Amino acid sequence: MQIEQSEVMIQTPDGQMSAFLCTPVELERVPAVLLLMEAFGLTAHIHDVATRIAKEGYIVLVPDLYYRELNNKFGYDEVEQAMAMMWRLDFGKPMEADLQAALGYLKTRSHANPDRIGVTGFCLGGGLTFLTACKFSAEIAAAAPFYGMVLDEWIMAVENVTVPVYLFFGGRDPFISRDRIHQIETRFQELGKEYTLKVYPDAEHGFFCNERSSYNRLAAEDAWRELMQFFRKHLWRA
Repeated sequence: MQIEQSEVMIQTPDGQMSAFLCTPVELERVPAVLLLMEAFGLTAHIHDVATRIAKEGYIVLVPDLYYRELNNKFGYDEVEQAMAMMWRLDFGKPMEADLQAALGYLKTRSHANPDRIGVTGFCLGGGLTFLTACKFSAEIAAAAPFYGMVLDEWIMAVENVTVPVYLFFGGRDPFISRDRIHQIETRFQELGKEYTLKVYPDAEHGFFCNERSSYNRLAAEDAWRELMQFFRKHLWRA
């Protein structure tokens, strides 16, 4: 499938946020996916993931959530610098405004079905996918966070989730303990939310990224199949 790629600008309360947009050519009204980046920024790998998703027939938008910073991309060996940048983000109203702006932009695309928007992301983007499901369920149709570090208040906010959620974790993730995963799952269960949670026992944090030392091919390939099946089920239905 032929894909058009472009950089677009999205208006936010704090100025212009750049974003990477992938659009399938010669398709009519299709679902859209908001893809949220890792702590390392809007890297070549995230561009590649966006292209892969677009080739499955989706309009894909990847906002640069570090747009307020000048030096905002990091190599996968620059973990400390990337983590420092990530924790400088304001996960309150400014981040919510950025996510709202990105969703609003997707809804304006002429070929995007505004009622069929999915959200997914990795690492930082996994946590923000979780946040999007909690804060903006009314504006999306499904959410699939990958190994997202989830704040306590977001776990409490699961009560606001009204869309299907598929959570992916690595069993050997040094940043997300089994106890934390259990806490998240228990919250979804107690509230009767529609969810799927999958833990890959031998996978570490970042297992989906083939440019990281923690890449786990078997887990990544299975997670990709699961993600595409999840989106087909919830984004293409009438």
